[in-house]
Amino acid sequence: MLLALDIGNSEITVGLFAADELERSWRLTTRAEQTPDEWAVVIRALFAQAGLDITRVTGTILASVVPGATEAVADALLIATGTTPVVVTPDSPLPVVLEVDEPGTVGADRIVNTVAARQLFGVDVIVVDFGTATTLDCITAEGHFLGGVIAPGIRASGENLIKRAAKLRATELVPPARAMGKRTEECIRAGLIMGAADAVDGLVRRLKAEWPGGTVPRVVATGGFAPLVAKYSSEIEEVHPDLTLRGLQIAHRHLAGQTSL
Repeated sequence: MLLALDIGNSEITVGLFAADELERSWRLTTRAEQTPDEWAVVIRALFAQAGLDITRVTGTILASVVPGATEAVADALLIATGTTPVVVTPDSPLPVVLEVDEPGTVGADRIVNTVAARQLFGVDVIVVDFGTATTLDCITAEGHFLGGVIAPGIRASGENLIKRAAKLRATELVPPARAMGKRTEECIRAGLIMGAADAVDGLVRRLKAEWPGGTVPRVVATGGFAPLVAKYSSEIEEVHPDLTLRGLQIAHRHLAGQTSL
């Protein structure tokens, strides 16, 4: 079995694969200060609580945008599973081309999304990833990462709003019934969720207008807020919540020499 981890600034998404099937997934809060031993305890606890045998894990892989957590989690995987994880970086020998000015600065999650899009869709794609930041990744059918957009994420925007507005309080992010809120909570939900959808739609239209070759890319959303925001978006065509984990699984098979992409 393969254990894949996507380490984001706010959350770590963990996926357990049996062959090509995602058997189980978890979400953890990212804590850069935790030690390898502490992370190992957490990883073992996930398996124990789910009634799973951690000794069945034969491979591990991670993508991280949090340098402070990367080494600690990698060491924890070695402690907990006995495997040395593959760490995806811009230098990893994957079948993607980073057509940007500074390839070394491209986040590992965006590289993995490119791997997934190339393998799973076979057409030009804009991947909208709703994480701590909302990213729009422009990817060709051949696996060329053309660049994209990085915008504030929904949760980060909400937290910043609450922090800076004295009379506003934290609000659960549930689907708003309408744009014209009658209560403060409704106003905040509409602003954050519908605002995110409209922002994505506008950015997608701009990216489509700049797309090389006149091709119209497919728009695919992933990340924790993807199902919520997609309901209010006119441009998002598909939702794949586990796209990044799937990209890690595909990348691991390629790097282990089990497949040619």
